[in-house]
Amino acid sequence: MKSADVDALVKKFLQHKLTLALAESCTCGWVAAQLAPATGVSEVLLGSVVTYHAEAKQRLLGVKKKTLTEYTAESQQIANEMAEGLHKHLPADVCVAITGLFGPGASETPDKPVGTIFVTIVLEGHAHEYREVLKGPTDKLRDLAADFIYVKLGELLERRQASPTSTVNGS
Repeated sequence: MKSADVDALVKKFLQHKLTLALAESCTCGWVAAQLAPATGVSEVLLGSVVTYHAEAKQRLLGVKKKTLTEYTAESQQIANEMAEGLHKHLPADVCVAITGLFGPGASETPDKPVGTIFVTIVLEGHAHEYREVLKGPTDKLRDLAADFIYVKLGELLERRQASPTSTVNGS
């Protein structure tokens, strides 16, 4: 994402007086790193945790071992538990969690190919779930995933602005 777009997103957070926290797996902190140069980010970003390994997801975010076993680390259920655990430890107004597959192996299947991401964005107590299959070379998937998250955050904030007294519905 261009720095002007990231600046605009951070400005929206400032306008709404909202804070942000991130839990990243497959992006390895790239979403937070891309926000770092934005003007005002220190007032918006409370923090980010990288939980690449399943053990980190369990210890730092409270992801259940049973959920990992039943659904795999690359699943919507894990993104949901990551977001929930993040909010418990770092109660930002907006909590974002991402997990997915950026390389062959792991839980790759025909229904879940390399490039599949699972994102949960919690805003005003409502979890917005997204599953997306990104296309491109492996070294570009982190950029595409970060852009995907920024676009979804922008959309949610726009919808919130359009009806500031009600919560944003749907995903």
